[in-house]
Amino acid sequence: MTDPTVDREARHAELAQRFLPDDLLETLRERAAEHDAENSFAHDDLADLQERGYLTLFVPEEMGGAGLNLHEVTRLQQRLAGAAPGTALAINMHLMTTGVVHAMRARGDHSLDWVLEEAAAGEVFAFGISEPANDWVLQGSNTKAVPQDDGGYLLSGVKIFTSLSPVWSRLIVHGLDESNPEDPRLVYGFVERTADGITVSDDWDVLGMRASHSRATILEDVRMEPHRVARNIEPGPVPDLLTFAITSNFQLLVASVYAGVAQRALVAGADALHQRRSAKKGVSMAEVPESRVRLADAHLDLVPVLGHLDSCARDFDEVVDHGAGWPHRLVAARIHAARAARACAEAALLSSGGRGFGNDHEISRLLRDATAGLFHPPSEDAARPMYAAALLDG
Repeated sequence: MTDPTVDREARHAELAQRFLPDDLLETLRERAAEHDAENSFAHDDLADLQERGYLTLFVPEEMGGAGLNLHEVTRLQQRLAGAAPGTALAINMHLMTTGVVHAMRARGDHSLDWVLEEAAAGEVFAFGISEPANDWVLQGSNTKAVPQDDGGYLLSGVKIFTSLSPVWSRLIVHGLDESNPEDPRLVYGFVERTADGITVSDDWDVLGMRASHSRATILEDVRMEPHRVARNIEPGPVPDLLTFAITSNFQLLVASVYAGVAQRALVAGADALHQRRSAKKGVSMAEVPESRVRLADAHLDLVPVLGHLDSCARDFDEVVDHGAGWPHRLVAARIHAARAARACAEAALLSSGGRGFGNDHEISRLLRDATAGLFHPPSEDAARPMYAAALLDG
C-alpha cells in the first residue's frame, strides 16, 4: 500500500527541482547579498523566476500555468526564502493575489478568473491593502472610494508596504464608499499601473527585506474600472469568500517566508559552529555542549511551527470547514513562523562568534530580514484580543 505522505514529499521534491533547482538557489543567494548591500530591487531574480513559470504557480494548467495548490506553493516559498528572503516576500504578493483567485475557483466562484488569465499573460500583481493608522486592515479602509455613474470608482489614499513596487502592473486595493452615510460600503478591486493618479514613493531604506522594495503607493483619484470591481460589502467582520481567501493566502504565504528564513538560519548557524574551534577545549565549537543546546532549542521550537503551517495549508486545499476557528489557525501560523525566524537567526548569530555581526554576513542579513516579521498584519498586539475573546467572551 502506498504511503500518501511519501508520495506527497516526493511531489514536493520534484517541484523544488523543477522551479527552484539547486544552482538557481545559489545564484539567488549570492544576489541577495548584493541587493541588500545596494538596497536594489531584485529585477534579475524576478526575470529568472518568470522564465521558470514561478509567477504562474497557481494558474491552472488549462490556462498555461503549473496548477499547484497552496500547500505546494508554501513549500516552494520556504525554499525560495532560504536563499533570498526579500525576493520571496516580494513574489509573495503576486502569489497571494493569484492564490486568492485559485481558492475562489476551487469553491465555485469564477468571478475573478481573469486575474489568472492575465497572470499567465505576464501581468504582475501586487497587494495594496495595508494603510497607515488602519488596524482594521481588511475590515475597514482610510482610502476614499467615490462611486462613478458607470459603476467604477475613484480612489484616493495611501497604501503602505506595497511589495514589487518597481514592477507591478495590477494592484488589488480596497477603499470606503461613504456616499450613503447610512450604508457605507467597502469596495475591493484592482487598479492598473497605467491609470492616472498613481505615485510610487521612492522612500525605501529599511532594516531588512530590502530587495522587496515594499514602498508606499499614493492614490489620487485613481480610477477603478467597473469590470475591475471585485466586491462591495459592509465594513467590519462580514463573512465573504474574497476576504477569507485573502486572509488565508496572506497569512500562510507570509508564514512560509519566515519559516524558510528560520530553516536557513539554523543551517547557517550549524555551518558557523563547524568552522570555529574552542581554544579552551581543543575541539570544534560544534562539539561544545552549550553551543549545541542553543541550536537544539531553536530547532525544537521550529518543528511544530512547520507542522502547523503544513496542516493549515493542506486543510485549506481540502476545503476543511474550521468555521470561526480559521482565523486563530491562520494568524497563529504566521506569528509563530515570524517568532521562529527571529529566534533561529539570533541563535545563528550567537553561533557565528561575532563574524555574523558584520552587515555583509548572511546571518546578519537573515536576522534583519526576520525582524520584518514584526510588521505584517495583524501584529501580535492586534491579534491577542481575538484569542482572548475566543476563550473569555463566549
